[in-house]
Amino acid sequence: MAKKYAACLFTGDLTPLCLLPEGMRNTAMCALSSLAKFLGVHGEFKVLVKNFGLKWKDVKPEELLLARISKAVDGQNVLAWVRRVKSRVSKLRIFMDFVVLTGLRLEEAVNSYNLIVELAGKGCLHQYYNVENGTLEHFRFRDLFMRRTKKVFVSIVPKSLVEAVASQKEKLTVYKVWNSLKRRGLKCRFPDVREFYANFMTRWLSQSEIDFLQGRISGSVFMRNYFNPALIADLKDRVFKGLAEIPKNINL
Repeated sequence: MAKKYAACLFTGDLTPLCLLPEGMRNTAMCALSSLAKFLGVHGEFKVLVKNFGLKWKDVKPEELLLARISKAVDGQNVLAWVRRVKSRVSKLRIFMDFVVLTGLRLEEAVNSYNLIVELAGKGCLHQYYNVENGTLEHFRFRDLFMRRTKKVFVSIVPKSLVEAVASQKEKLTVYKVWNSLKRRGLKCRFPDVREFYANFMTRWLSQSEIDFLQGRISGSVFMRNYFNPALIADLKDRVFKGLAEIPKNINL
C-alpha cells in the first residue's frame, strides 16, 4: 500500500487518498505514515494530512462489514448524495449525470468527460463515440483507459448524454471535483455510485455483462464480444432500458 501511494509524499498531494473508501483510506494513511517516519518526513506528512482534512480512524474489520451491509440496505442515500451535489455544485451537474449513467471510476469518468469536450471542440467526436453502437470506445485511447491494474474498454451511453457533455467548455480534474465537494462539506462517494450502477443494472444485465462494461474482463474476452454485432445490439437495448430508469430515481 505504501508503494502504491508513495508519490503522494513527494508531490504533497493527498487527493488520491481522499478519494478512497474510508477503510482503505485509513490503511493507506497508516502505510504512508510508516514510510514517512522511515524517510524522516513524518512532520511534513502530518501537515499534509491536516491540510487535506483527512481523519485517522481505528476501523475494525467487523465495523467495515457492518458498514457495507448497512450501505447495501440503505443504498438510496447514494442517490440523495448525487442530488445534493447537483444542487450545490452547479458546474458538476452534467458530470454527475455522466458518472451515474456510465458507472465509471472517478478518474476514468474525468478522463472520458474531458476527452469528449476536447474532441467535440475539434469536430472529431466520432473518433470516440460510436453512434451505431451507442458506445464510448475507451479502448481506442489506451494511454487514458488501459492502466496496469485498472482498465475500461467501452461505456454504453445515450447520444443525448454525450451531447450534453460535449456542450461543456471547462475541463475537469480529479482534484477540482474533490475540492468542489470539500469546500461545500460534501463527502466524496464516487465508489458508492459505481457500486450503485452495478447493483441497479442487474435488473437488465447479467453479472458478466456488468463486468464487461466496468472493465473487469480480459482484453481477449472484450474482443470476442464487442465485435459481435448481434451481441452488442442486444446489450445496448437492455442497457438503455436500465439507464432510462435511473433519472426517475435521482431526478437528473
